[in-house]
Amino acid sequence: MTQTISELWDPVLDADRQQADPEVDELLRGAVDLHTHPGPSPFPRRMSILDAATEAATVGFRALVAKSHHHSMQTDILALETAGLQDVPVKVYGGVALNRTVGGLNPYAVELALRMGGRVVWFPTISSSAHLEFHAHNHSSGFPVAGVPLRENEPISVLDEAGALTAAARDVLDVIAAESAILNCGHLPAAEIDVLIPGALEAGVTRIVVSHPEFVLGAGPDRIGRWARQGVFVEHCLAMLVGREPKDEPVAKIAEFFRAAGPGQTIFSSDLGQKGNPLPVTAYRRMVRALLDAGVVPGDIKAMTGGNAGGLLDR
Repeated sequence: MTQTISELWDPVLDADRQQADPEVDELLRGAVDLHTHPGPSPFPRRMSILDAATEAATVGFRALVAKSHHHSMQTDILALETAGLQDVPVKVYGGVALNRTVGGLNPYAVELALRMGGRVVWFPTISSSAHLEFHAHNHSSGFPVAGVPLRENEPISVLDEAGALTAAARDVLDVIAAESAILNCGHLPAAEIDVLIPGALEAGVTRIVVSHPEFVLGAGPDRIGRWARQGVFVEHCLAMLVGREPKDEPVAKIAEFFRAAGPGQTIFSSDLGQKGNPLPVTAYRRMVRALLDAGVVPGDIKAMTGGNAGGLLDR
């Protein structure tokens, strides 16, 4: 059973959370975390959906999105509404990741998740060829391992033999467009995303996000710039910038991507909730302080930690 925040509190991992930074915390009011990983999950998690919302409320977050690689969390969210979630002043959204455990590129699963209130559809993550290839050669990446026995993933592509979008991918895009939902390109290889983005735009999808371009995807700053000019938002994940061991110069690590996309097309999300990692608010505090110290203006920080993501969630 997932423990509560008080039971999970780790003074080593989260010592900075006990030292409020008024300048940082003021900028986090109204923040939106578009990418959290609470339980339940086959992967070990250190917080539940309710824990995640409660923690986000401590600094005035507006909303968060709960993501699972294995199932739609939208029904979990609805079940928690009468168990305390509706009393937390943070709106929680779900969605569905199109991996093997939901049938892959399954428009039925997408319709269900979105029409039950979900807002995000992630194209294949742990079932993408890029993810499987990366982890076949990088066993120490830190990516979680399932705590229950599951069969091996088989890769899912959004392209047919001719290099065009498959009928299933186009069907999913049509549902996303009809529901005004957010398309996240998942862990697809950059070459597939190159085809997916124009296909999504042609289908009428207006809210598109690419996550952690430097991890798994293989997308460099030039490519990011091309995607951003098509209206795509670039999501940088704090788990990889200020995660378990705070990284040196996290702003420098993404500087080229930041210049390519600009603050208007950039989002910071936590990608946190895993056992052994810091809690999301801790990571946000670390990153906002690093951005301020690097001279990023407060208005841009507010946009990248809340305004841009919030605009995607709003209907």
